[in-house]
Amino acid sequence: MEVKSIAVFCGSKSGANPLYVQHAAELGRLMAGKGIVMVYGGGNKGMMGAVANSAMEHGCKVIGVIPEILLQWEAQHTGITDLVIVADMHIRKKKMYELCDAAIILPGGNGTLDELFEMLTWNTLNIHDKKIILLNTAGFYDHLIAHIDTMSTEGFLYTDWRERLIVCDDPRLAISALV
Repeated sequence: MEVKSIAVFCGSKSGANPLYVQHAAELGRLMAGKGIVMVYGGGNKGMMGAVANSAMEHGCKVIGVIPEILLQWEAQHTGITDLVIVADMHIRKKKMYELCDAAIILPGGNGTLDELFEMLTWNTLNIHDKKIILLNTAGFYDHLIAHIDTMSTEGFLYTDWRERLIVCDDPRLAISALV
């Protein structure tokens, strides 16, 4: 399947390591260079702002999806191609899923993990077969990867998780794993 749009899940904060924001900006640039539409959470702060601003600066079409409750919290981005306002977080995830052909997960907090695991769960249940990339910038997800391995070795996963989740350490590798 040709990837024409990618959902980017990431933090609304920048994190402690400057490489997180650098990788977010590089991802935005790379998506623009491939003519891929970016779908994301609609914010203008932190990692969200970095990836969206870079994508827009390089000519990428950017669609933000934000729930009404987060309009003030995340300082919705007013400079993107399209901002879709939805009723709640559940509708946000569903809408982002509907608008994307694949997903890339960057460093982030609880919301980012929620989005990652919902995409993985839907994939496991054959609700979709979209590729999911975990961008493990500076080893951010090393402990999570180890925990998923533990879930597997302890018999809690139905399939080999590595068939459903591609781990990359660099934005270039993430894009090349999709296109």
